[in-house]
Amino acid sequence: MSTMLKIMSKLFFITLLVSVFLFGFKTQAQKIAQTPKEFLITNYGAKADGKTLNTIAIQNAIDAAFKNKGGCVVFPKGEFLSGSIQMKSNVSLRLEEGAVLLGSTNPSDYIKMEFPGRPDSPKKDDNSQMALVLAHKATNIKLYGKGKIDGQGLQLALNIDSLHHAGIVVDPNYTIRRNRPNETMRPKLFRFSQCDNVAIEGLQVGAASCWGLSFELCSNLSLDGLKVVNRSYWNNDGIDITDCKNVTVTNCDLDTADDGICLKSYYPGYANDGIYIANCTIKSSASAIKFGTASYGGFKNVVIKDIEVYDTFRSAIAIESVDGAAIENISVSNINAVNTGNAIFIRIGQRSGEKAGSIKNVSIRNIKVQVPFGRPDINYDLRGPEVDFFHNPFPSSIVGIPGYKIENVSLENITISYPGRATKGMAYIPLNRLDQVPEKIQDYPEFSMFGELPAWAFYVRHANGISFKNVKVTLDDTDFRPAFVFDDVQNLNMEEIDLPEGKKNQVVLKSVNQLKIDLDKTNIIHLQ
Repeated sequence: MSTMLKIMSKLFFITLLVSVFLFGFKTQAQKIAQTPKEFLITNYGAKADGKTLNTIAIQNAIDAAFKNKGGCVVFPKGEFLSGSIQMKSNVSLRLEEGAVLLGSTNPSDYIKMEFPGRPDSPKKDDNSQMALVLAHKATNIKLYGKGKIDGQGLQLALNIDSLHHAGIVVDPNYTIRRNRPNETMRPKLFRFSQCDNVAIEGLQVGAASCWGLSFELCSNLSLDGLKVVNRSYWNNDGIDITDCKNVTVTNCDLDTADDGICLKSYYPGYANDGIYIANCTIKSSASAIKFGTASYGGFKNVVIKDIEVYDTFRSAIAIESVDGAAIENISVSNINAVNTGNAIFIRIGQRSGEKAGSIKNVSIRNIKVQVPFGRPDINYDLRGPEVDFFHNPFPSSIVGIPGYKIENVSLENITISYPGRATKGMAYIPLNRLDQVPEKIQDYPEFSMFGELPAWAFYVRHANGISFKNVKVTLDDTDFRPAFVFDDVQNLNMEEIDLPEGKKNQVVLKSVNQLKIDLDKTNIIHLQ
C-alpha cells in the first residue's frame, strides 16, 4: 500500500473514531436532556416523620417542577403527612419504595377546589370537590412508583363528624339515618377534573374518607398496576370515571367498601367514551363494576374483559341508566365471579330528567358466576347496607320501563350457579300475578329494588332483542320458581339452554312476541 493510501486510511480511521465518540457524546447528551429534572421534596423542607405537615413543602416542589417546564417530584423513603396538594402540567410524582404520602386527619388541611370552565351538573348531592391530590386542566401528569398513598380516611371522617356535632363545621346534608357526614364534606383521595394525558402506575393507594380515585371530564387516562384498598369508611369507591374519553384501567387489584370500578355521568351532553377495563381483580361490598347511578350524559364504546370478582355483595356487572343517559356499544367478556350476590343487573329507570335514557347493543359473554345463599361480604368490617326486607335469592335482571325498552342484549357462554332454598313462606308471587312486580320507575337502581321476583335465574321485562346462547344455570338446592320469566319482551332468542335435570316449566312467557326458543315444550309456559 502506498504511503498516501496509508495516511488516508489512518485519517479515515481517526475520523471514524471521532465521529463515533461525538455521536456517543451527542446521544448521551440527548439522554441527559430528555431525563426530567428531579425535585426531591426533602430539599424543599419536607420531613419524613409522619407528623410534620408537609403540604407547603410538597407544593413548592411541584410548583418548582412546573416553573422548570416539567420535572419529577420525588418522595424518598419515609412517611410524609400532607393536606391537599395540586398537580401541575408536565409534572410527575414518584414515590420510591418505602415512601408514604399520608393524608392529614385535620379537615381544615383540605381545600374545596374551584373548577372554572367546568360544565354544570344537575347532581350536586354527593360529589366532593376536596381531595388529597387535586388537578384541574393539567396535561401530561403522572403519579407512579413503588410507594403508597394513604388517606387515613377513618380518622379524618370521624374528625369531620365530631366538628359537625360540636357545631363548629355543620354539614347541612348530614345523614341522620346512617349517622355520618355527607360525601360532599369528606375529601376523596384523588380529584382530577378536565385533565389530559394522565398516568397513574404501580402505586398502593386508598384509605380515603370518601371515594378513592376520581376522574371527571379527562381524556387519555391510564391506570395500571394499582393496588387499591379503600375500606376505611362509607362510600369508599375504588375508581370513579366520570364523562372521560380514552381510558384504560389494567392490571389493578381493588378491595373496596363501595363499588370497585364505577363509571358515572354527571354532565348532560358528555359521556364516558372509549373505556377499556381489563385484567383486574375486584372485591367489593357493593358492585364490582357499575355504570351509574349518576347517569345524565352517556356511556359508549366500553370494553370490560378478564375480570376476577370475589366476596362481592351486589352485582358482578351492573349497567344502569336512570337519569336520561344513553348507554350503547358495551362489551363484557371473561368474567369469573365467586361468592358474589348477583351476576348481571341491567336497568333503565327515570329517577330524573324529562325522559328516560336508553340501553342498547350490549354483549355479555364468557361469564361464570357463583351466587351464595348468605351475604358474600359477611367478613367485611364495613358492609354495604342490608336489603331491608326478608327475601328469597335474587335472579339476574334485565328490566326497562314502559315505553323505554332495553334493546339488543346478547348473552353467550354464561354459567351461573344459584343457591336455591327459596320458600313460598318467605315471599310468593304466583305466575298469574306477574303485574304484582312493581315498576319502581323513580327508585335508586339495585338488583334488590323490585322486592321479591318470580324467577330464580333471569327476570326480563320491557326489552327488545334479547338473545341467550349456550347459557347454563344450576341450583344447589330446590327453588319453587321457574328459571326464566319474560314479561313484555320482543325478539327473544334462546338456544343451547342448559337447565337442571328433571325440571319442567322453567321458562315463562308473558306478552312475548317474535321468539325463537330451542327448548322442550314441557319447559315453556305461555301466559296471556
